[in-house]
Amino acid sequence: MQNNNAVRTMLKEAGILFGITLIAGLLLGVVNELTKDPIRRQQEKAIREACETVFASSDGRQFAFTPVDYTLDETLTAELAEDGVEIGTVYQVTDANGGTENPEGYVAEVVSKEGYGGDIVLYVGVDSEKTVKGVSILELSETAGLGMEAPKVLVPQFAGRNVESFVYTKTGATAPNEVDAITSATVTTSAVVSGVNGGIRAIRYLLEHPEQAHQRTGGAVNE
Repeated sequence: MQNNNAVRTMLKEAGILFGITLIAGLLLGVVNELTKDPIRRQQEKAIREACETVFASSDGRQFAFTPVDYTLDETLTAELAEDGVEIGTVYQVTDANGGTENPEGYVAEVVSKEGYGGDIVLYVGVDSEKTVKGVSILELSETAGLGMEAPKVLVPQFAGRNVESFVYTKTGATAPNEVDAITSATVTTSAVVSGVNGGIRAIRYLLEHPEQAHQRTGGAVNE
């Protein structure tokens, strides 16, 4: 008799636990559905703003940023990996009002994996003349007051430079390819510079090999 009661109690408790788990799962699914679209829209907005920041117009024109399917040289990809750099989505920049078949340049999403606090996600814009239009850091988890100063200290130094790559210096930048390091944040500085260099190299390759980039269907990020 006692065994039967124990079994019934165990089954009852198991049923209650199953019910709680089922309800929790259903609620989690509902919350996920409710938040999925707002999160996606927020992510798209952040990407659009990053593209517009790193490829701002100097004459009032509006640009369209369209994702492309691209192929990089295997040697280049391997060299970027050695530097802890990965190239993500690449956007072809065109005049939003048309008028030219040639791209104005590209914006590359870059992940630099050598940050002091983890991955650093940044966007790099380079125009058809191979001049860096701008850099924007989208994700950064560095030390407060040190590496977290990268958007203020490092980012403004890249724009307007037509160089194949940058180096950082602690003694004051004097050459076009030099940037001043963040004081006491060499690791962050190195990671950001490596990421920017990776973006520049990838975009220069696509500018020199336009057959390696093809626009995706689905529209630009600012449509």
